[in-house]
Amino acid sequence: MAKPLKVDNVWLERIAGMLDEMEFGSLNIVVHEGQIVQLERTERRRYEANGSAAQRSSGSSRQTVKPLRKSESR
Repeated sequence: MAKPLKVDNVWLERIAGMLDEMEFGSLNIVVHEGQIVQLERTERRRYEANGSAAQRSSGSSRQTVKPLRKSESR
């Protein structure tokens, strides 16, 4: 049977602090034997597209990729 989760004010402050600093992402709370033992934060950063990125995606500056070694014919 699962033990009841014990959350004290220290953990609540840590969780709130990590959420306050985050704009996009997720916060995972790891629990072991009914106690919080770890917080894992995955943060996403979003950037606005600019002119140079749009130019690259149009294919105008595409480069040819050469293989590292020649394949042997049999």
